[in-house]
Amino acid sequence: MMPFSDEDLCVAIKHFLPTIESYIASHNGTMRYLGVKDGTAWIELAGSCNGCSMSSLTTKAVAQRKLRELIHPELVVESIFPGQEGHLPEGLVTDCEG
Repeated sequence: MMPFSDEDLCVAIKHFLPTIESYIASHNGTMRYLGVKDGTAWIELAGSCNGCSMSSLTTKAVAQRKLRELIHPELVVESIFPGQEGHLPEGLVTDCEG
């Protein structure tokens, strides 16, 4: 069970995303935080990551691994590509101080 509220996770995720963004930028990709719900963070991968067959590996082995290390080991990270916003769950926490 995740001991943090989605609002708390939102703040933490926004704080730590720059450490992940630099890795993605080194591969000419971009990442945008979309929100968090029920302990799952959603990001959008674009640039060279858009449609890349390795994007799921980037999401799990880079973004999720690092955020789990920095925030909580049960945090889940999922990604979408631009134009797939209809696949996001309703009620994402997107606005937070962070």
